Amino acid sequence: MIDIETLSFRYRDRSPIFDSFSLAIHKGEAWSIIGPSGCGKTTLLYLMAGLNRPEAGVIRVAGAPIERPRPRTGLVLQDHGLLPWATVEENTKLGFKIRGFYGPDGKHSPEDTQKDPEAEGALTRHWLSWLGIDHLREKYPAELSRGQRQRAAIARTLVLSPDLLLMDEPFSALDAPIREELQRVMNRFHRETGLTSLTVTHDIEEAVVLGEKILVLSDTVNRAPTIVDNPHAGDPDLRMSKKFMEQCGTLRALIESPSRKEKA
Repeated sequence: MIDIETLSFRYRDRSPIFDSFSLAIHKGEAWSIIGPSGCGKTTLLYLMAGLNRPEAGVIRVAGAPIERPRPRTGLVLQDHGLLPWATVEENTKLGFKIRGFYGPDGKHSPEDTQKDPEAEGALTRHWLSWLGIDHLREKYPAELSRGQRQRAAIARTLVLSPDLLLMDEPFSALDAPIREELQRVMNRFHRETGLTSLTVTHDIEEAVVLGEKILVLSDTVNRAPTIVDNPHAGDPDLRMSKKFMEQCGTLRALIESPSRKEKA
């Protein structure tokens, strides 16, 4: 699904973040990306989304090199970005409106896009209901809690039927109970859809809950990926288990390990 080949990237006048970095992510996998502040988590996500351009190397999604944002990639950010003057339903349908403006040009919307208000309405109702906010569809963002606003932002992404979901710390601003509830929602979503997804997080526990595979980045230059297999992600009883604490300990040691920094 995603092939990163010898990626190199740095911001101007700064040290490299990635140098000849390669990684393969297969269709249907759920990944978490974690590491210390400034290690390149969000940078890597934006490179995969086509919002940043590599200095060298190539990133391919579904076999095609990424040279700009692709219409079938869904992106959910920490800042939900809802239009304050639009209702939940109107915000959820925003992508349909934008696609209708550009038409099926293959750049802003998929080439097989067809304007179908009935289907758009059905998808909107489905995802608002699935995310538990259908009763709020006539409300405005200022009338919602943070968790409800983030659910609306997720619905706005899912109605467009992406084949890849990228999320950048989507729950970090939420209180712990709401954050854990939305993590369970995304676990259920992955079980039911099998959509390829990557979630950037600074929270070790969240990385273990969401990612079947966990990419650990270093705050020095990243050359070879450090990947932790996490087969118990999505288990509803995972947080209460010994293996959960062990996996969290493994990640914490990797993030803090001086040997990783020396090796990098």
